[in-house]
Amino acid sequence: MERAKCLELIYPEIEDKLVVTIMGACAQELYDLGHRESFFYLQHAMGLASSIGLGLARHLPHEKVIVLDGDGSALMNLGTFATLARYRPSNLVHIIFDNGSLLSTGGFDSHTTAGITDLAAIARGAGIEHAVSVTETMGFGEAFVEAMERADLSVIVAHVDAVGPDIYGMDFALPENAFRFKRCVQERRAATGWKPPPRPGSVGSA
Repeated sequence: MERAKCLELIYPEIEDKLVVTIMGACAQELYDLGHRESFFYLQHAMGLASSIGLGLARHLPHEKVIVLDGDGSALMNLGTFATLARYRPSNLVHIIFDNGSLLSTGGFDSHTTAGITDLAAIARGAGIEHAVSVTETMGFGEAFVEAMERADLSVIVAHVDAVGPDIYGMDFALPENAFRFKRCVQERRAATGWKPPPRPGSVGSA
């Protein structure tokens, strides 16, 4: 199973969603399908896509937030599973493309290569009920549809080949992407009229 094919499969469903990708091949392959202002390619911050996705999901409960992660990044931030389970945002779908390789940083084997480390099992052990592992494109598509329809936190570990794009390059750098993504989030929030509830103890709270 190829990550690029998986992204192509779900692209029509995520092109109007808030999407955070991890660095490297995953970001490039999504960009190559067609950039949207609601896509944030988290370059140079390996391991933190899930943390940013959690923050977005908590702050914007009316939005469906999609995190496109990798096994190397998930392994760098295993604590995120416990944090995700603790807050359990019902609007977050965390997809981990597990290719058993640190493809974007030299192609070294990751800890999942030998089949010893099971990221879906780790997620379930941390308290995430809906954490599945898939090895076929059809199964990935079915798991994704279920996650999008589910009003609960979902983790999908998709086992893919250790291949990436032939050419890397985007027409903007990270700071511009971050600025445009922030503006997109603000505009979408303003369009819905949604406002966060007052914090306990603040003016206007009960």
